Amino acid sequence: MLKSDATGRVRTPAGRRRELLEEFDRSGLSGKKFAALVGANYSTLAFWLQQRRRQGRAVPKAAADTVRWLEAVVEKAHSSGAAGGALVLTLPGGVRMEVGDARQAVLAAALLRSLAQPC
Repeated sequence: MLKSDATGRVRTPAGRRRELLEEFDRSGLSGKKFAALVGANYSTLAFWLQQRRRQGRAVPKAAADTVRWLEAVVEKAHSSGAAGGALVLTLPGGVRMEVGDARQAVLAAALLRSLAQPC
């Protein structure tokens, strides 16, 4: 059961806040999307991040790059669309990539990693 204060706001223990901030750092998601995913108020998450920055406890960049999150949407297969069992990735800018087998998945992963690198 979650504890709340007199105004009804949910109280998050300091340890849980640290866990959530570490997960946010690894997620690669925007603050708004991450807050919605974990059921937190975005302004609360922003406040926690601001507090951490002011206290000089920011997470090193290397730790933030270990895990990346990807939003996935499962849609019904279109009869004229991708082949049965194919994974279709829609990248920013509207680029679509269809992955039909394990060999293509390896190539797709390499492509996505190279696209994630700064120019």
